[in-house]
Amino acid sequence: MLTINVVTIFPEFFTGPLALSIPARARAAGLVDVRVVDLRDFTHDVHRSVDDAPFGGGAGMVMRAPPFFEAVESLGAIAPIVLLSPRGRRFAHADAMRFAAGRELTLLCGHYKDIDQRVAEQLATEELSLGDFVLSGGEPAALAIVDAVVRLLPGALGDRESAETDSFYDRGISAPSYTRPAEYRGSAVPAVLLSGDHAKIAAWREAESLRLTRRREAADRAAQAEQDARAIARDAAIAEAEAARAAKKARRTRRRATTDETTGLGDG
Repeated sequence: MLTINVVTIFPEFFTGPLALSIPARARAAGLVDVRVVDLRDFTHDVHRSVDDAPFGGGAGMVMRAPPFFEAVESLGAIAPIVLLSPRGRRFAHADAMRFAAGRELTLLCGHYKDIDQRVAEQLATEELSLGDFVLSGGEPAALAIVDAVVRLLPGALGDRESAETDSFYDRGISAPSYTRPAEYRGSAVPAVLLSGDHAKIAAWREAESLRLTRRREAADRAAQAEQDARAIARDAAIAEAEAARAAKKARRTRRRATTDETTGLGDG
């Protein structure tokens, strides 16, 4: 059985989703044990505070390291211990497969502006992100990972082939799917899917999978190129600003030297 620990300041966030669909069935079947831990149980002040102002100043609050360390230690958790963070590597299907094949998984959910960096460096074994966007907390990301992992556990799905033909399962993007009616509002199901020729249907699905995968890859490359271009523009702007500051400093130095020479102080 896989054990999944979720450390959060909002345990109630998980109550409803974990009681539904595949996660609920997998828990009932004894395939997974999801332990949701309230981080505030590991605070030691009357207000149960988990955050504090950042050293060095700045906006927002930072989640403190001690409650995270104490929560994980109370669980006796073993690796992987995953900090959900926008700094992390992007979560992928390969990660879900790796976690599903393990014995235990611990997910650390942040909130507020940031988490003390010592949690990332000394407690977590890895950092993961869902993508290049910011959520109000790590809870939605944790829930997505739990769902992605649990559905891969043997016996979690009634139809194992359904999972094995999903996108990213030893393949790229899966082919489009259709069901009744065969025609709707002028849009018809591809004729090959109605042909009954299983070889042709398999070939069509393979071709569509390849087409959609290549389209996705092209979109990803374009997005990366745009991101790289923004980074180059930002670096150029920084370099220009630094050059302007250096030139201004040089002009001040020259003016000072000229003033010194004019007043006779330059002769020593």
